[in-house]
Amino acid sequence: MKAKITPSDGPSAANWSPSHRRETAARWIPPTVAVFVAVVIWEVTIRVFDIKPFVLPSPISVIEAALADFPSLMSNSWITLQEVMAGFALSVLVGVPLAVMIVSWTLAERAIYPLLIGSQVVPKIAIAPLFIIWFGFGIAPKILVAFLVAFLPIVIDTIIGLRATEIEKIYLARSMGASRLQVFFKIRLPNAMPSIFGGLKLAITLSVTGAVVGEFIGADRGLGRVIVVANGNLDTPGLFAAVTVLSAMGVALFLFINLLERIVIRWHVSQRGIREGWL
Repeated sequence: MKAKITPSDGPSAANWSPSHRRETAARWIPPTVAVFVAVVIWEVTIRVFDIKPFVLPSPISVIEAALADFPSLMSNSWITLQEVMAGFALSVLVGVPLAVMIVSWTLAERAIYPLLIGSQVVPKIAIAPLFIIWFGFGIAPKILVAFLVAFLPIVIDTIIGLRATEIEKIYLARSMGASRLQVFFKIRLPNAMPSIFGGLKLAITLSVTGAVVGEFIGADRGLGRVIVVANGNLDTPGLFAAVTVLSAMGVALFLFINLLERIVIRWHVSQRGIREGWL
């Protein structure tokens, strides 16, 4: 006799169960409370020590500045977001194949790897003016700076993940007639996915930093430009409002990559605790 399967038996029902909702609340309540406490301490400190607004504005004045300049903040946020996503996408398109080439080809590792490390020693803020000279004040220099800042973590973490595959699995697959491509796509790449996503989460936050650094050097739009103008006008509440929006953008992008990781590698042991509500 076949057992009747009802909708409540599926995983979606478990996701909406009271225990799952409690576990979800337990994950989100502590950081929310921590942010609230930090804001309260911020407000109390300003009132107790009578700190001037141009030195450190109160949270209320920051919120008022953000609401007063909301349309401008959103339009400039959209420009910065385009730069961040384009730089991040370029870092993925270049970083992952480059890591695969380094792992697969010893000569490439010896020739390219030292250059990659050396390129990260040069401060990006020193290279950004050259990009302005070469490519103008458009979006291209900011994308390139975001790319330069973000691509190395992707390369390093991809290399680590690809090399972490147990050699016994590779020998077993080759003994069963698997080709090099089959070994790569069936064994090496799935095994490396947690490390790759670790690099992606780090890279997406660095892309935000890189795009803003590019805007600091030369831009007529973007949150970096808003911060520079507010700083020049001693508009500290406006500066804090722009920084808050920028931070929220970085957190949202990080959470998006984290969600993508949970969807793509649900099968991996690193996601077991998340699925079962342990984390």
